[in-house]
Amino acid sequence: MLLQHDPFRELDRITQQVFGTVARPSSMPLDAWREGDDFVVELDLPGIDQDKLDIDVERNVLTIRAERLSNLPDAANAVATERSWGTFSRQLVLGDALDTEKVDADYTAGVLRLRIPIAEQAKPRKISIASRDKADGRKETRSIRA
Repeated sequence: MLLQHDPFRELDRITQQVFGTVARPSSMPLDAWREGDDFVVELDLPGIDQDKLDIDVERNVLTIRAERLSNLPDAANAVATERSWGTFSRQLVLGDALDTEKVDADYTAGVLRLRIPIAEQAKPRKISIASRDKADGRKETRSIRA
């Protein structure tokens, strides 16, 4: 087998590993949606050991860090190395409408699922309206949805 060294192909390979492609992003791909009174985020983290995951919240920024170690032996003559390894991180800026004190995390089958409840103060609520328009001067109160 004859292989020619192409410096542009090597540069393209390194660029794809660092920045990723549309088909294979280098960061953690995610889906996010609202489900009832919760905001749900799922991130694909295949091949990550649970003890190599770290999730923290500071102010309204949720940070996920993961580390995937290379499985290649040190002395291996690699024929192909397309899987990303190393330390990955992703930050999500959460709005004030979410309760960051009650984030629930589950990691099953390589998918990290975060469930973040909507804060009580952000949920719709009824507001009472007072009126003194009655002829007898009595106060009438009714509720409307805010």
